[in-house]
Parts: sequence; structure tokens; C-alpha cells
Amino acid sequence: MTPNMTPNLNSSENLFVANLQQVSLEKLVKSKLEVLFQQQKEAQVELNGLYNVVLEQVERPLIELALKAYNGNQVKTAIMLGINRNTLKKKIDNYKLKPKKGAQAQAATMSEMATPSAVSSLGTSAVLTQ
Repeated sequence: MTPNMTPNLNSSENLFVANLQQVSLEKLVKSKLEVLFQQQKEAQVELNGLYNVVLEQVERPLIELALKAYNGNQVKTAIMLGINRNTLKKKIDNYKLKPKKGAQAQAATMSEMATPSAVSSLGTSAVLTQ
């Protein structure tokens, strides 16, 4: 009997630096999934719920960043994402996101821009786990 395993895509055993201007999101995801499937094969376990895990790990940050870009404006965010505002609202609730609104979002953005880590994160490289 093969044991079941819920995939954990957050493992940080291996790190690599990717130049995000040269590597597509599709290639990054594919690379991450290849490692996951190799680990699954080596451990001789079955993966359960992988599709939903992958979608959530891409969709959640997409929605978070889109909301931030539009200062919490759900109508503009939904239009940019190409989904209905009610669908966006369901996803916000599902992921328990707290969209910032108006001046609150602007103040948060300004304070984040003033931190030293914000300056260093403006480079083209990102550290990703695989």
C-alpha cells in the first residue's frame, strides 16, 4: 500500500536564484513541479490535492499584489484580473485576505517603500525555494 501525501510546495531545502526578467513564471512553476514529482517518486508516495495546492499558491499572491496595486479597489482589481468582482470577493474571503482601502493602503505603501528591504527587493533577482 502506497502512503498518501499532501504536497508541500514550501520546502526550502534547495534554493536557487532566478533572474525574473529572463525566466518565465511558467518555467519557474514547471521547475518547482519537476522537483516535487521527483521527490514524490523517491519517497514512493501518492500526491493528493496537488491541483488545488498549485492554484492556491499562484492565485493568492496574484490577488494580494493586484489588490495592493489598486489600493484595495476591488472593482479595478477584478477588471485587471479579468474576473467578476463577486468572484474576486469570494476569493478574498476564501484566502482570508485583508484588502487595504484608500489612504490606509497609500500610507502602508509609503512606509514599505521607506524600508531598506524594499530598496533591496527592487533588483531583478529573487530567491525561490524549490
